[in-house]
Amino acid sequence: MNEIPGDIDFSGLKVRRLELGDLQMICIHRQTMFLEAGGVPSELKVMTEHFRPWLHQRLADGRYYGFALLDDGQPVAAIGLMNIEWPPHPAHPSQDQRGYVLNVFVDPGYRRRGLASALMKLAEAEFAHRGVSFAVLHATQAGRPVYEELGWAASAEMSKAIG
Repeated sequence: MNEIPGDIDFSGLKVRRLELGDLQMICIHRQTMFLEAGGVPSELKVMTEHFRPWLHQRLADGRYYGFALLDDGQPVAAIGLMNIEWPPHPAHPSQDQRGYVLNVFVDPGYRRRGLASALMKLAEAEFAHRGVSFAVLHATQAGRPVYEELGWAASAEMSKAIG
């Protein structure tokens, strides 16, 4: 999918695919997102130190992909996407993958314009183009209403830190 769907409103911003040069922007967006969600700055610094090389490898080989929105050439919002291996499941009984949405971020000065919703619609179109019919994400409290309005449902997932 090289073309961006024309029926999604990006409020006059330019949309482009993520590139290797977006590494620092994505790291900043991710750290800011977790900070806004109540993360501890010292823990987030450690997370980013480990995330950066992880992301570099995946941006370089295409396993991490997505889109950025630009205002006058400057990124103001972005979304990350991945295909993750997952055994066939009742939600996708014939597929061994699911889409994964991560690092959805809109700069504070650009919020409340529908940009996160537009990025999510673009993500859904990209997954469909890649043949992925089921996707998941982990929502912050701020993001949850955006996703729910687009038809995303909370799941029964649980988690626990081991060790």
